[in-house]
Amino acid sequence: MSLATSEASHTSFDEETPHILIVDDDRRIRELLKKYLSENGYRVATAESAAEARARMAGIAFDLLVLDVMMPGETGLELTKSLRLDSSVPILLLTARAETEHRIEGLEGGADDYLPKPFEPRELLLRIGTILKRTVPEKTDASQIRLGACRFDRERGELWRDGNLVRLTDREIQMMHLFASRPNETLSRTLLRNDEAGTERAIDVQINRLRRKIEKDPKNPIYLQTIRGLGYVLKPD
Repeated sequence: MSLATSEASHTSFDEETPHILIVDDDRRIRELLKKYLSENGYRVATAESAAEARARMAGIAFDLLVLDVMMPGETGLELTKSLRLDSSVPILLLTARAETEHRIEGLEGGADDYLPKPFEPRELLLRIGTILKRTVPEKTDASQIRLGACRFDRERGELWRDGNLVRLTDREIQMMHLFASRPNETLSRTLLRNDEAGTERAIDVQINRLRRKIEKDPKNPIYLQTIRGLGYVLKPD
C-alpha cells in the first residue's frame, strides 16, 4: 500500500458526509488511511484497538468501519462477529491473510467486504463507495414535495411543473404549505379554512383549482385526493 504524503486539503464536512471509523493497531496505517480518505471526501475517525473502537461507537453512529483483522487482544474478526449480534453497521475487513478460507471466514462472520494487504488505496476507495451505495439510504431534500410531474418547494412556496413555475395565489400557497407539512394525513375542511376562506364550499373550489395545477387528470386525482365525509389528503411520491 502506497499513499501520497502531500499536505491534506482543508475540506469542511457536514453531517451528511459519510463518517468512517478506521481500526488498526498500526499507527502509520491509521494516519495514512485517515489522510487519504479525508482528502477524498469522507469524515474519518481512528481507533487503535477493538476496545477503543467500542468506546467511539458508543457516542457516534458511524456509516462504515474499516477493521484490521490481525489486532492484538480482540481481533477485527472477533469484533465483527460481536457487533453483528446487535448492529448492522457496514464493515470492511483488512488483512494480510489472503487465503480463500480466511476471506470466507470474514464474510461468514458478518463483514460486507474483505480486502487483503497490500492493496491499492484507489481499490479501498472504490470498495468503500460500493458498500455505502448499497447500505446507506439515499438522502432526500425534505424541503421538496414531489407530485408526479410537479414539485412544491416548501421553503420558497413555489410549485413547479415540468420545469416551469406555476403561478399560485397566496391562499393556494397557504394550503400547499399546510398539506406539505402533513403529507398522507387527512385534513378536514374546517382545518383548511381561514378567515379569508369563507365557507366550506369555498375550500372545495380552491381544491379544484389546485388540482388543475397539480394533477394530470383533475377529475381523477392521484395526489390531492378527497376522503369522503372527512376532507382532503396530499399523497406525494
